[in-house]
Amino acid sequence: MGFFGPQISDIPRGGVTLYLCCNQTTMSQLRQHLKFRWIHRWRAFRQSNRLGALGSNTWIDKRVEFMRFPKSISIGEEVVVKEGARVCACNANAKVSIGARTTIGYHNFIFASSGIEIGADCLIAPFVYIVDSNHKTDRLELINRQPNETAPIRIGDGAWIASNVTILKGVTIGEGAVVAANSVVNKDIPAFEIWGGSPAVKIGERE
Repeated sequence: MGFFGPQISDIPRGGVTLYLCCNQTTMSQLRQHLKFRWIHRWRAFRQSNRLGALGSNTWIDKRVEFMRFPKSISIGEEVVVKEGARVCACNANAKVSIGARTTIGYHNFIFASSGIEIGADCLIAPFVYIVDSNHKTDRLELINRQPNETAPIRIGDGAWIASNVTILKGVTIGEGAVVAANSVVNKDIPAFEIWGGSPAVKIGERE
């Protein structure tokens, strides 16, 4: 068994293992061209001792950080985490969960003070910011002295979050939903709907 399931061949060349799979036509372009080098296996091994859970065949790019309370971060099998991503359980009670075969894009910021759950088979594009807390804004106190207000975020299986999206506290994004680029999501999105804008509103449905 290879990274994507049964493979035709498993050919090491100069420290590179190239997986040629029987079902390549059903894979995304990204996954068709991913290669496991020794450095990716070393990163996964190193993080497996730090994280609460790390599934098999997870591909971790350079300059990825799992921050503060890594034992509260769980990652499923065959997840791809691209360069510059930051995943943070901000306190001892916060939880982050990323489902199998999900892609976390370049420079994603995922910061949980309560809980962030990302389902399986999701596509999270570059520069997405997912944060489940806000500062309070009482007028008579400096904002940097005010406590956070938190509420968990859930993203359902198979959702696609396009680039530069911000997802705010308390939001649930349904299975298979799509969020257009540059959107700010501050309310729930039902399954298989397409939303966009700031704040995001419904602009269509998947057919």
